[in-house]
Amino acid sequence: MGKLFSISGALLFFLACGGSADPAKHFSIQLENKAIQQNQQVGVALKNKKDIEISDLHYYMDGKELPVENGKLTLDLPTLGNKTLVAKFKIEEKTVEVEKDMRLLAADAPEVYTYEIVNSYPHDTGAYTQGLEFYNGTLYESTGKRGNSSVRKVDFETGEILQQIDMDNTIFGEGITIMNDKLYQLTWQSGMGFVYDISNLEKIKNFVYGKSREGWGLCNDGSKIFKSDGTEKIWFLDPETMEEQGYIETATNKSIFNMANELEYVDGKIYANVYQKESMMIIDATSGAIEGVINFGGLKNKVNKGPEWDEGNSVLNGVAYHPERETFFVTGKNWDKLFEVKIRKKE
Repeated sequence: MGKLFSISGALLFFLACGGSADPAKHFSIQLENKAIQQNQQVGVALKNKKDIEISDLHYYMDGKELPVENGKLTLDLPTLGNKTLVAKFKIEEKTVEVEKDMRLLAADAPEVYTYEIVNSYPHDTGAYTQGLEFYNGTLYESTGKRGNSSVRKVDFETGEILQQIDMDNTIFGEGITIMNDKLYQLTWQSGMGFVYDISNLEKIKNFVYGKSREGWGLCNDGSKIFKSDGTEKIWFLDPETMEEQGYIETATNKSIFNMANELEYVDGKIYANVYQKESMMIIDATSGAIEGVINFGGLKNKVNKGPEWDEGNSVLNGVAYHPERETFFVTGKNWDKLFEVKIRKKE
Protein backbone atom coordinates (compact mmCIF):
# COMPACT_ATOMS: atom_id res chain seq x y z
CA MET A 1 0.00 0.00 0.00
CA GLY A 2 2.87 2.36 0.83
CA LYS A 3 4.41 1.78 -2.61
CA LEU A 4 1.08 2.52 -4.33
CA PHE A 5 0.72 5.78 -2.39
CA SER A 6 4.24 6.80 -3.39
CA ILE A 7 3.48 6.21 -7.07
CA SER A 8 0.21 8.15 -6.80
CA GLY A 9 1.98 11.07 -5.13
CA ALA A 10 4.57 11.18 -7.92
CA LEU A 11 1.80 11.15 -10.53
CA LEU A 12 -0.04 14.01 -8.84
CA PHE A 13 3.18 16.04 -8.68
CA PHE A 14 3.83 15.33 -12.39
CA LEU A 15 0.30 16.42 -13.33
CA ALA A 16 0.47 19.53 -11.13
CA CYS A 17 3.51 20.61 -13.10
CA GLY A 18 1.65 20.41 -16.38
CA GLY A 19 3.06 17.04 -17.34
CA SER A 20 6.66 18.26 -17.30
CA ALA A 21 9.30 16.10 -15.65
CA ASP A 22 11.21 19.31 -14.82
CA PRO A 23 8.95 21.62 -12.79
CA ALA A 24 11.58 24.40 -12.90
CA LYS A 25 10.57 25.03 -16.55
CA HIS A 26 7.31 26.53 -15.35
CA PHE A 27 9.02 29.24 -13.28
CA SER A 28 11.31 32.19 -14.00
CA ILE A 29 12.92 34.89 -11.88
CA GLN A 30 12.03 38.45 -12.81
CA LEU A 31 14.11 41.42 -11.67
CA GLU A 32 13.10 45.06 -11.63
CA ASN A 33 16.37 46.22 -13.27
CA LYS A 34 18.87 44.63 -15.64
CA ALA A 35 21.90 46.62 -14.48
CA ILE A 36 22.16 46.05 -10.73
CA GLN A 37 24.75 47.67 -8.50
CA GLN A 38 26.37 46.40 -5.31
CA ASN A 39 24.22 47.02 -2.20
CA GLN A 40 21.30 48.15 -4.37
CA GLN A 41 17.75 47.06 -3.50
CA VAL A 42 15.97 45.53 -6.47
CA GLY A 43 12.44 44.23 -6.90
CA VAL A 44 12.22 40.48 -7.44
CA ALA A 45 9.38 38.12 -8.34
CA LEU A 46 9.04 34.46 -9.21
CA LYS A 47 6.83 34.07 -12.29
CA ASN A 48 4.63 30.99 -11.87
CA LYS A 49 3.26 30.12 -15.33
CA LYS A 50 0.96 27.30 -14.17
CA ASP A 51 -0.07 28.81 -10.82
CA ILE A 52 1.42 25.78 -9.09
CA GLU A 53 1.25 25.95 -5.30
CA ILE A 54 4.70 26.48 -3.84
CA SER A 55 6.15 27.04 -0.36
CA ASP A 56 9.36 27.98 1.44
CA LEU A 57 10.74 30.39 -1.23
CA HIS A 58 14.28 31.70 -0.69
CA TYR A 59 16.86 33.44 -2.91
CA TYR A 60 20.60 32.74 -2.98
CA MET A 61 23.70 34.06 -4.70
CA ASP A 62 27.26 32.72 -4.34
CA GLY A 63 25.89 30.33 -1.70
CA LYS A 64 24.59 33.20 0.46
CA GLU A 65 20.89 33.68 1.20
CA LEU A 66 19.58 37.11 0.21
CA PRO A 67 16.80 38.41 2.43
CA VAL A 68 13.64 39.77 0.79
CA GLU A 69 11.83 42.75 2.30
CA ASN A 70 8.72 44.17 0.67
CA GLY A 71 9.47 42.26 -2.50
CA LYS A 72 13.03 43.63 -2.77
CA LEU A 73 16.45 41.95 -2.56
CA THR A 74 19.51 43.75 -1.22
CA LEU A 75 22.61 42.63 -3.14
CA ASP A 76 25.26 43.19 -0.46
CA LEU A 77 27.74 40.68 -1.87
CA PRO A 78 31.51 41.10 -1.44
CA THR A 79 32.39 40.54 -5.13
CA LEU A 80 31.15 41.86 -8.46
CA GLY A 81 30.71 40.52 -11.98
CA ASN A 82 28.73 37.76 -13.63
CA LYS A 83 26.44 36.11 -11.09
CA THR A 84 23.67 33.54 -10.89
CA LEU A 85 20.61 34.27 -8.76
CA VAL A 86 19.00 31.06 -7.49
CA ALA A 87 15.41 30.72 -6.27
CA LYS A 88 14.79 27.62 -4.11
CA PHE A 89 11.28 26.55 -3.15
CA LYS A 90 9.16 23.47 -2.57
CA ILE A 91 6.33 21.90 -4.50
CA GLU A 92 4.75 19.48 -2.03
CA GLU A 93 7.95 18.04 -0.48
CA LYS A 94 10.17 18.31 -3.54
CA THR A 95 12.80 21.09 -3.64
CA VAL A 96 12.94 22.97 -6.93
CA GLU A 97 15.64 25.42 -8.08
CA VAL A 98 15.37 28.14 -10.72
CA GLU A 99 18.35 30.20 -11.91
CA LYS A 100 18.81 33.58 -13.56
CA ASP A 101 22.12 34.92 -14.85
CA MET A 102 22.79 38.59 -14.13
CA ARG A 103 25.56 41.12 -13.63
CA LEU A 104 26.40 42.81 -10.36
CA LEU A 105 28.16 46.14 -10.91
CA ALA A 106 30.04 48.61 -8.72
CA ALA A 107 28.09 50.92 -6.45
CA ASP A 108 29.88 54.09 -7.58
CA ALA A 109 31.40 55.52 -10.74
CA PRO A 110 35.22 55.48 -10.91
CA GLU A 111 36.99 58.65 -9.81
CA VAL A 112 39.30 60.29 -12.32
CA TYR A 113 43.00 60.72 -11.54
CA THR A 114 45.90 62.38 -13.31
CA TYR A 115 49.68 62.29 -12.84
CA GLU A 116 52.59 64.53 -11.99
CA ILE A 117 56.04 63.67 -13.38
CA VAL A 118 58.69 63.64 -10.64
CA ASN A 119 61.64 62.36 -12.70
CA SER A 120 62.42 60.59 -15.95
CA TYR A 121 65.19 58.04 -16.52
CA PRO A 122 66.68 56.25 -19.55
CA HIS A 123 64.91 53.10 -20.70
CA ASP A 124 66.04 50.48 -23.23
CA THR A 125 64.15 51.03 -26.50
CA GLY A 126 64.64 47.35 -27.30
CA ALA A 127 62.52 46.40 -24.28
CA TYR A 128 58.96 45.46 -25.25
CA THR A 129 57.95 45.96 -21.63
CA GLN A 130 55.48 43.46 -20.12
CA GLY A 131 56.25 43.50 -16.39
CA LEU A 132 57.89 45.97 -14.01
CA GLU A 133 58.48 45.61 -10.28
CA PHE A 134 60.75 46.86 -7.49
CA TYR A 135 62.09 44.38 -4.96
CA ASN A 136 64.43 45.46 -2.17
CA GLY A 137 65.13 48.69 -4.05
CA THR A 138 66.07 47.00 -7.34
CA LEU A 139 63.99 47.24 -10.51
CA TYR A 140 63.12 44.03 -12.38
CA GLU A 141 61.60 44.01 -15.85
CA SER A 142 60.22 41.40 -18.23
CA THR A 143 59.99 41.89 -21.97
CA GLY A 144 57.89 40.27 -24.67
CA LYS A 145 57.79 39.29 -28.34
CA ARG A 146 59.00 35.93 -29.58
CA GLY A 147 62.77 36.00 -30.01
CA ASN A 148 63.08 39.08 -27.79
CA SER A 149 61.58 37.95 -24.45
CA SER A 150 63.66 38.27 -21.30
CA VAL A 151 63.80 38.85 -17.56
CA ARG A 152 66.12 41.64 -16.43
CA LYS A 153 67.58 43.29 -13.39
CA VAL A 154 67.91 47.02 -14.14
CA ASP A 155 69.57 50.10 -12.63
CA PHE A 156 66.53 52.36 -12.98
CA GLU A 157 68.53 55.59 -12.68
CA THR A 158 70.88 54.83 -15.60
CA GLY A 159 68.85 52.25 -17.53
CA GLU A 160 71.80 49.84 -17.37
CA ILE A 161 70.86 46.17 -17.61
CA LEU A 162 72.62 44.52 -14.66
CA GLN A 163 71.55 40.96 -15.51
CA GLN A 164 69.43 39.44 -18.25
CA ILE A 165 67.96 35.99 -18.82
CA ASP A 166 66.81 35.42 -22.40
CA MET A 167 63.87 33.14 -23.10
CA ASP A 168 63.44 30.55 -25.82
CA ASN A 169 62.54 32.03 -29.23
CA THR A 170 59.15 30.30 -29.15
CA ILE A 171 58.12 32.07 -25.91
CA PHE A 172 56.30 35.42 -25.66
CA GLY A 173 57.14 36.76 -22.20
CA GLU A 174 54.52 38.56 -20.11
CA GLY A 175 54.08 40.00 -16.60
CA ILE A 176 56.16 39.35 -13.48
CA THR A 177 55.83 39.61 -9.72
CA ILE A 178 58.28 38.97 -6.88
CA MET A 179 57.48 37.40 -3.52
CA ASN A 180 59.55 35.61 -0.87
CA ASP A 181 62.75 35.88 -2.93
CA LYS A 182 61.12 34.27 -5.97
CA LEU A 183 60.35 35.93 -9.29
CA TYR A 184 57.25 34.63 -11.08
CA GLN A 185 56.84 35.20 -14.81
CA LEU A 186 54.00 34.53 -17.24
CA THR A 187 54.03 33.70 -20.92
CA TRP A 188 51.28 34.88 -23.22
CA GLN A 189 49.83 31.88 -25.06
CA SER A 190 52.12 28.99 -24.09
CA GLY A 191 49.90 28.04 -21.14
CA MET A 192 52.80 28.08 -18.67
CA GLY A 193 54.94 30.32 -16.51
CA PHE A 194 58.29 30.20 -14.75
CA VAL A 195 59.62 30.66 -11.22
CA TYR A 196 63.15 32.02 -10.67
CA ASP A 197 65.49 32.45 -7.72
CA ILE A 198 65.67 36.23 -7.27
CA SER A 199 69.34 36.14 -6.15
CA ASN A 200 70.68 34.85 -9.47
CA LEU A 201 67.62 34.57 -11.78
CA GLU A 202 68.14 30.81 -12.12
CA LYS A 203 64.96 28.99 -13.04
CA ILE A 204 63.48 26.91 -10.19
CA LYS A 205 60.47 25.40 -11.95
CA ASN A 206 57.74 25.77 -14.55
CA PHE A 207 54.02 25.92 -13.81
CA VAL A 208 50.93 25.52 -16.00
CA TYR A 209 47.71 27.53 -16.08
CA GLY A 210 44.39 26.13 -14.96
CA LYS A 211 41.13 27.60 -16.22
CA SER A 212 42.62 31.03 -16.98
CA ARG A 213 42.85 31.61 -20.70
CA GLU A 214 46.22 33.33 -21.19
CA GLY A 215 49.04 34.99 -19.27
CA TRP A 216 48.97 38.82 -19.08
CA GLY A 217 49.90 40.48 -15.77
CA LEU A 218 50.95 39.51 -12.23
CA CYS A 219 51.12 41.15 -8.81
CA ASN A 220 50.88 39.98 -5.18
CA ASP A 221 49.67 41.11 -1.76
CA GLY A 222 52.32 39.25 0.22
CA SER A 223 50.27 36.08 0.60
CA LYS A 224 48.64 35.38 -2.77
CA ILE A 225 49.38 36.18 -6.40
CA PHE A 226 46.93 37.96 -8.73
CA LYS A 227 46.92 37.07 -12.44
CA SER A 228 45.16 38.78 -15.35
CA ASP A 229 44.40 36.75 -18.47
CA GLY A 230 42.78 39.12 -20.98
CA THR A 231 39.25 38.53 -19.70
CA GLU A 232 37.27 40.30 -16.96
CA LYS A 233 38.74 37.87 -14.43
CA ILE A 234 41.72 38.44 -12.13
CA TRP A 235 42.72 35.08 -10.68
CA PHE A 236 44.15 34.23 -7.24
CA LEU A 237 47.15 31.88 -7.35
CA ASP A 238 48.76 29.93 -4.53
CA PRO A 239 52.44 31.04 -4.54
CA GLU A 240 53.69 27.54 -3.67
CA THR A 241 51.64 25.42 -6.07
CA MET A 242 50.60 28.20 -8.53
CA GLU A 243 47.14 26.64 -8.61
CA GLU A 244 44.17 28.92 -9.27
CA GLN A 245 42.08 29.35 -6.12
CA GLY A 246 39.36 31.66 -7.37
CA TYR A 247 38.99 35.04 -9.02
CA ILE A 248 37.38 38.46 -8.96
CA GLU A 249 35.79 40.17 -11.95
CA THR A 250 36.48 43.82 -12.74
CA ALA A 251 33.46 46.11 -13.09
CA THR A 252 32.45 49.75 -13.06
CA ASN A 253 29.00 50.99 -12.05
CA LYS A 254 27.89 50.54 -15.68
CA SER A 255 29.67 47.52 -17.14
CA ILE A 256 32.06 44.61 -16.69
CA PHE A 257 35.51 45.46 -18.06
CA ASN A 258 38.02 43.01 -19.52
CA MET A 259 41.21 44.87 -20.44
CA ALA A 260 43.44 44.64 -17.33
CA ASN A 261 47.02 44.04 -18.45
CA GLU A 262 50.16 44.70 -16.35
CA LEU A 263 49.39 44.74 -12.61
CA GLU A 264 50.76 46.27 -9.39
CA TYR A 265 49.36 45.80 -5.88
CA VAL A 266 49.44 48.70 -3.38
CA ASP A 267 47.47 48.89 -0.10
CA GLY A 268 44.49 46.77 -1.07
CA LYS A 269 44.26 48.12 -4.63
CA ILE A 270 45.40 46.68 -7.94
CA TYR A 271 46.79 49.22 -10.40
CA ALA A 272 46.27 47.80 -13.90
CA ASN A 273 47.36 49.08 -17.28
CA VAL A 274 44.42 49.19 -19.69
CA TYR A 275 45.46 47.21 -22.75
CA GLN A 276 46.55 49.54 -25.58
CA LYS A 277 45.21 52.64 -23.81
CA GLU A 278 46.91 55.61 -22.16
CA SER A 279 45.19 54.89 -18.88
CA MET A 280 45.35 52.74 -15.78
CA MET A 281 42.61 51.34 -13.54
CA ILE A 282 42.56 51.33 -9.76
CA ILE A 283 40.74 48.11 -8.77
CA ASP A 284 39.60 47.06 -5.31
CA ALA A 285 41.45 43.76 -4.82
CA THR A 286 38.58 42.24 -2.81
CA SER A 287 35.46 43.16 -4.79
CA GLY A 288 36.79 43.85 -8.29
CA ALA A 289 35.24 47.34 -8.32
CA ILE A 290 37.07 49.77 -10.61
CA GLU A 291 37.29 52.66 -8.18
CA GLY A 292 39.48 54.97 -10.24
CA VAL A 293 40.89 55.60 -13.70
CA ILE A 294 44.25 57.34 -14.15
CA ASN A 295 44.51 59.36 -17.37
CA PHE A 296 48.10 59.13 -18.65
CA GLY A 297 47.27 61.14 -21.76
CA GLY A 298 50.25 63.13 -23.06
CA LEU A 299 52.91 60.91 -21.50
CA LYS A 300 53.58 59.09 -24.77
CA ASN A 301 54.33 62.44 -26.45
CA LYS A 302 57.33 62.90 -24.14
CA VAL A 303 58.99 59.77 -25.58
CA ASN A 304 61.44 59.86 -28.51
CA LYS A 305 60.45 57.36 -31.20
CA GLY A 306 63.46 55.16 -31.94
CA PRO A 307 64.07 52.42 -34.55
CA GLU A 308 62.07 49.85 -32.54
CA TRP A 309 58.99 52.08 -32.47
CA ASP A 310 55.72 50.58 -33.71
CA GLU A 311 52.88 53.08 -33.64
CA GLY A 312 50.26 50.41 -33.03
CA ASN A 313 52.15 48.48 -30.34
CA SER A 314 54.50 50.91 -28.59
CA VAL A 315 51.92 51.70 -25.94
CA LEU A 316 51.91 52.46 -22.23
CA ASN A 317 52.67 49.26 -20.32
CA GLY A 318 54.59 48.64 -17.11
CA VAL A 319 53.84 49.91 -13.60
CA ALA A 320 55.95 49.54 -10.45
CA TYR A 321 55.48 51.10 -7.03
CA HIS A 322 58.51 52.23 -5.00
CA PRO A 323 57.38 52.03 -1.35
CA GLU A 324 60.23 54.10 0.09
CA ARG A 325 59.78 56.93 -2.41
CA GLU A 326 55.98 56.51 -2.44
CA THR A 327 55.95 57.01 -6.20
CA PHE A 328 55.00 54.96 -9.22
CA PHE A 329 57.29 54.17 -12.12
CA VAL A 330 55.68 53.74 -15.54
CA THR A 331 56.94 53.16 -19.06
CA GLY A 332 55.83 51.63 -22.34
CA LYS A 333 56.80 49.12 -24.97
CA ASN A 334 60.02 50.31 -26.68
CA TRP A 335 59.91 53.67 -24.88
CA ASP A 336 63.21 55.46 -24.29
CA LYS A 337 62.09 56.82 -20.91
CA LEU A 338 61.00 55.45 -17.55
CA PHE A 339 58.84 58.00 -15.72
CA GLU A 340 58.58 58.43 -11.96
CA VAL A 341 55.16 59.87 -11.21
CA LYS A 342 52.77 60.78 -8.42
CA ILE A 343 49.09 59.97 -8.86
CA ARG A 344 46.62 62.72 -7.98
CA LYS A 345 42.85 63.10 -8.11
CA LYS A 346 41.79 65.32 -10.98
CA GLU A 347 40.37 68.58 -9.70
